[in-house]
Amino acid sequence: MAQRYSVCPKESVSMLTRDRIRLDADVYRPDAEGPFPVLLMRQPYGRTIASTVVYAHPTWYAAHGFIVVIQDVRGRGTSEGSFRLFAHEVQDGFDTVAWAAKLPQSNGRVGMYGFSYQGMTQLYAAETRPPALTAIAPAMVGYHPYEDWAYENGALLLQAGLGWAIQLAAETARLQGDRTAFQKLYQASRQLPLNDEVAACPDVLKQYAPESFFHDWLSHSYPDDYWQRITPCLEAVDLPMLHIGGWFDPYLRGDLRLYHEMVNRSRYPHPLWIGPWGHIPWGRIVGNRDFGPAANSPVDRLQVQWFSHWLKKNPEEIPDLSTVNLFDMGVKRWQQSSHWPSTIEQRWYLNSTGLASMHQEDGQLVLASADQSLDKPSTPSGDTVDTLVHDPWRPVPSIGGHAAIPAGPFNRAAVDCRSDVLTYTSAPLTEVVSITGQVEVNLYCWSDRPSFDLSITLSEITSEGAVHPLTQGYARFDLPAEQWAICRLKLHPTCYTIPLGRGLRLSISAASYPAYAVNPGTGETALKTRTITSAITTLSFQANDCLKTYLSLPIAT
Repeated sequence: MAQRYSVCPKESVSMLTRDRIRLDADVYRPDAEGPFPVLLMRQPYGRTIASTVVYAHPTWYAAHGFIVVIQDVRGRGTSEGSFRLFAHEVQDGFDTVAWAAKLPQSNGRVGMYGFSYQGMTQLYAAETRPPALTAIAPAMVGYHPYEDWAYENGALLLQAGLGWAIQLAAETARLQGDRTAFQKLYQASRQLPLNDEVAACPDVLKQYAPESFFHDWLSHSYPDDYWQRITPCLEAVDLPMLHIGGWFDPYLRGDLRLYHEMVNRSRYPHPLWIGPWGHIPWGRIVGNRDFGPAANSPVDRLQVQWFSHWLKKNPEEIPDLSTVNLFDMGVKRWQQSSHWPSTIEQRWYLNSTGLASMHQEDGQLVLASADQSLDKPSTPSGDTVDTLVHDPWRPVPSIGGHAAIPAGPFNRAAVDCRSDVLTYTSAPLTEVVSITGQVEVNLYCWSDRPSFDLSITLSEITSEGAVHPLTQGYARFDLPAEQWAICRLKLHPTCYTIPLGRGLRLSISAASYPAYAVNPGTGETALKTRTITSAITTLSFQANDCLKTYLSLPIAT
């Protein structure tokens, strides 16, 4: 059993960056002589919070023999300087690690922990390879900010991005003592202003937060130099990393991108833990599902073991440093492997008589045979086509998933009853199906507009008729109007074992609002889209035993 310590009263300390900007931090120390390793968190929300929405309080870590430093990044909390999203975190991160390593009672080794922005500050600090930085534990990070954070397959994550922008802008107004701006932004944060002329850029943000990063995100709707500048460059970095994600977290794509990049070239172990959680909190109840006591977060204890091993050089603290630990949401327990699970492809095709938007029993999801033919006419006949009409006046609402707030698996039976949602349901399964990884959907589709969105959800159907989402995906497509084309979409990664007797359902719509900005059908970006220009869009999909249109499941082997 590791030794426990009493903890000294919190101490507030300061440091100067290379350009003479004062950064403030709270330091929590064990009440003993030491030396002790340092755990550092750099965050923009006011250091007293210390990410306690998902982690134990810093005093708990200090009691396990660490000097814990929680720092306000530049321009936030009481730290000096001007806050610009990610702009100073590389150099400030390097300077802070070097400073923290020399704190009184430090053993010279520094580890970093934190999720979301606090996870990104770890990557930026690691970019310059400070000698004292020994191990990190990035959680829920949008590693590549364009693809993993701001946009999903070209579609703007509106609710999460705008909500976060308003939160940070309100904090800026508070720090500046601007009561009017703070109150306006605070009110907007409680009910997002989505009904202005430009929904993605409401007047309150333009008036009271003209310097917000969100204006840049809207102006750069495609990957370009702006996104390259704020993407951590880790090509020369090789550190032990404990990777933590959630199946319903919007940044899971970034977690897995980072994990696979590092594990493929690193000489160090890279344990991976993905729970059934959204961004916050990390508990057993997510959405309206209870995943049982095993789903309660093990992260605090894992991090103590992890950092004890690397920072205290205690090889007995963690028995296996290289495992992949995935929470199977179907059987409600952790599955452990020495590597990312291998899978086989299982294909299901869509079938109907053209009434999948009107009668749920019409749309069928059928397991394809091994010799299923791929040779079909390029233009489907009328009775093999399902058509939906997307009306931007009443877009299909977002419910749960990884991008909506709140996130998680909510029963979507009511949404699936809408006439602008196509549903394809399988017969009750005759064998157990374990899905692990990214589900892919190929749709042979036609649109009367040059731009449209696809929102696709894969769900489990219970015997009581509940519709439990397993995974979702969203993408924007810009294609020639009135031409048939293949649209491929990879859904969010998942891990779910479906028992005998339950069914699968694929749901297709052209919106998921307000999680994603409504596509106006014109090809305009979210910044230029005015509500008045949004057009009704008609989408058609081939729906027969043709594998031009199919669902591909990664089945664990």
